[in-house]
Amino acid sequence: MIGNKTLAVPGPTNMPSRISQSMAIPLEDHRAPDFPDFIMPLLDDLKKVFRTETGRVLVFPGSGTGGWEAAIRNTLSAGDGVLASSFGQFSDLWVQMCHQFDLNVTCFDQTWGRATPLNYYRQALEADSHHKIKAVLVCHNETATGVTSDVAAVRAMLNDLDHPALLFVDGVSSIASIEFNMDEWGVDVAVSGSQKGFMLPTGLAIVGVSEKLLYQIKSASLRPGDTYLGCGYFDFAHMAKANDDGYFPYTPASTLLRGLRTSVDMLLEEGLDNVFARHHRLAEGVRLAVSAWGLRTCAETSDIHSDTVTAVRVADSTNANDVIHAAYHNYGVSLGAGLSKVAGKVFRIGHLGWLNEAMVLQALGGTELAMRDAGINFEAGSGVGAAVMHFTPPRKQVLMAAE
Repeated sequence: MIGNKTLAVPGPTNMPSRISQSMAIPLEDHRAPDFPDFIMPLLDDLKKVFRTETGRVLVFPGSGTGGWEAAIRNTLSAGDGVLASSFGQFSDLWVQMCHQFDLNVTCFDQTWGRATPLNYYRQALEADSHHKIKAVLVCHNETATGVTSDVAAVRAMLNDLDHPALLFVDGVSSIASIEFNMDEWGVDVAVSGSQKGFMLPTGLAIVGVSEKLLYQIKSASLRPGDTYLGCGYFDFAHMAKANDDGYFPYTPASTLLRGLRTSVDMLLEEGLDNVFARHHRLAEGVRLAVSAWGLRTCAETSDIHSDTVTAVRVADSTNANDVIHAAYHNYGVSLGAGLSKVAGKVFRIGHLGWLNEAMVLQALGGTELAMRDAGINFEAGSGVGAAVMHFTPPRKQVLMAAE
């Protein structure tokens, strides 16, 4: 196919040439005397992205799923109570992982398209008078459905009830893209990955850990460590101890860390508030396009719309996979597929990372071409036009003087 492919999935995202060039370097010695001069400022600046001053950020070779496991292994014991909800593919996978570790999971299954059920969470926490619930899980941004949950409200609930449970947040498709305040929201573990808002290839699990949690992890029997016979790969204490000297307890992904250094520089240069505003602006353009097409989002209400991904519902008579296949094979546009319960019912447009208005319009244009190929009835150009009107400021009409 002639021309470049358009990456419009919610991860991996477009990688800026500045980042790719920063990784195109000779391999280096990760135990060199000057390696800490590189690592320690990077870890400090990552705290700015997570917006934590009291916690710290640990970087493991792996993915967001590895970060989920790290959160569980370092903090919980078999039989501990966990409060969670399933309202999409990724919130559900974290719940499944908890079951694999023999945790006592209270899970509220929600219709896909809804957010974390705050009312059910409150009921469960109020009933937990003996504090058997040790951790509360929140998927901040459910990538499968394009839904964002209110993390701050969950922390406020815990504080209001004086409940000591830890707050775990899946921020894989939110951190570095939409507003996230680790300290302000009282998050104990925040899990992210390198391939979304950080604009890198997959390969790093980037985990924010609160000061409170670091003091608690020694009592968790699932925590891998010197006396634990399981894998110690994700041990927070070992990683933190090595990081204190600017090193890692095992071979790090040094090349990806060089890219991460550039990614963090770019985020801080733009300013996090500007990053969040840009993502909201682009997301609004996509949502206006969906409305102009006569379609609707998977997210049931506007207050939970995600600013990093939009899942678009098609009519029951249409298979969303037809749109995805036509976009990819006919026009070189990669759209996200519907997963599990919404397979064939939605296609997803990612709008996060290194992205501007023209890149979004390219994705929307390719989507319109594919929708026509798939037989979806809509006014050609309506979605692109709606986004253009949103992205461009209103022009003042110039009145010409009569001759």
